[in-house]
Amino acid sequence: MADQADHTPPAGDNRPALALHVPEPKCRPGDTVDFSDIDVGEAGAQPRPDESAKPEDMKDLAYSLVRVLGEDDRAHGPWDPKLDPETLRTMLGHMALVRAFDERMFRGQRQGKTSFYMKCTGEEATSVAASMALASDDMVFPSYRQQGVLIARGYPLLEMINQIYSNKGDKLKGRQLPIMYSSREHSFFSISGNLATQTPQAVGWAMASAIKGDSRIAATWVGEGSTAEGDFHSACTFATVYNAPVILNVINNQWAISSFSGFAGAERTTFAARALGYGLAGLRVDGNDALACYAAQQWAANRARANQGPTLIEFFTYRAEGHSTSDDPSGYRSAQEREEWPLGDPVMRLKNHLIALGEWDEDRQAAMDKECAERVKATTKEAEKNGILGHGLHHPFHTMFEDVFEELPWHLKEQAEQATAERIAKFGTERPYE
Repeated sequence: MADQADHTPPAGDNRPALALHVPEPKCRPGDTVDFSDIDVGEAGAQPRPDESAKPEDMKDLAYSLVRVLGEDDRAHGPWDPKLDPETLRTMLGHMALVRAFDERMFRGQRQGKTSFYMKCTGEEATSVAASMALASDDMVFPSYRQQGVLIARGYPLLEMINQIYSNKGDKLKGRQLPIMYSSREHSFFSISGNLATQTPQAVGWAMASAIKGDSRIAATWVGEGSTAEGDFHSACTFATVYNAPVILNVINNQWAISSFSGFAGAERTTFAARALGYGLAGLRVDGNDALACYAAQQWAANRARANQGPTLIEFFTYRAEGHSTSDDPSGYRSAQEREEWPLGDPVMRLKNHLIALGEWDEDRQAAMDKECAERVKATTKEAEKNGILGHGLHHPFHTMFEDVFEELPWHLKEQAEQATAERIAKFGTERPYE
């Protein structure tokens, strides 16, 4: 085997030695939090271009931050979607329900009732408000932190909890990891644990919708860390080449599972700026401002529906909790980050806006939070009748052979019959819990 080459510059060589840059977050556990480099800008200061504007004529919006709600809790500027109070209360109710749902499911995982859960605390506006700006039959290709989309679309909480528990009531028959929902009736594509695969799928679906002359568009959500995956870049290429009616939502919550956004390229530029290299319209939006999230998604949806092309939206937000129940963020980030995050909490900001309008108050908020918590608690108890992790309440054994082949091959039929007979002989029934 040949010796490795000596890369040390020879004596007298005036060429500088190369050095590898490894991204490093500013704050680690025990450090004082410093968000002074984040320029949030002034609410209402960003222009709202025409929905048919060319991407090159709106470059600044990929670097600034579209904001509507100001420090005075009022809506400002041309991006104000001017939603009526009832719509705002509905939006707030969905966000409160998502938060209550997260708390109950997180507790259930800690109690051993399910194996896994992922909270979206601090990111509720990026799914609830954004999805409310879409048509109910627009196809959604989510990542694993968009439970707010299902809740906003009226998907039954009972079905969500059955899926999380993988019990006998789970419509997906225990075949998906907890929280990886799917609902054709709610135009909600199956969640995959493989990162960024949903982005080319969304673009392909949007292309098919255009080919058929349909009126429905597609929207997909992906974390900022996943934009480093090749699938994301393939999606951007196909979206711009074929002018697909699709919205690519990038949730920049500052952290992947344990590595900060710099490893995906955040040190060099914004994630919205990636749109410019592909010829996509790019928006960078305050992801903790529900009105800005709604307005940006509505703008992009109108643009796609008018055959003006795809849009990449970076929702600049913060992951207030761990990546999942398998993650301990105290091991890699400062404990004070959540409190110091300069864009605040999306639920509190929307609540305060309604109060400033005279359309809400703290007592009604407390009543709403209590009602949401009780609703989730009652639904959880109902779902637990169908079983929880390790209690044997699951789908009949033979279902593991279903839903793959239109006609089950003979050798699998034999295996299914043999396995079922063995279980009946052992337990007296195919379902040993009956």
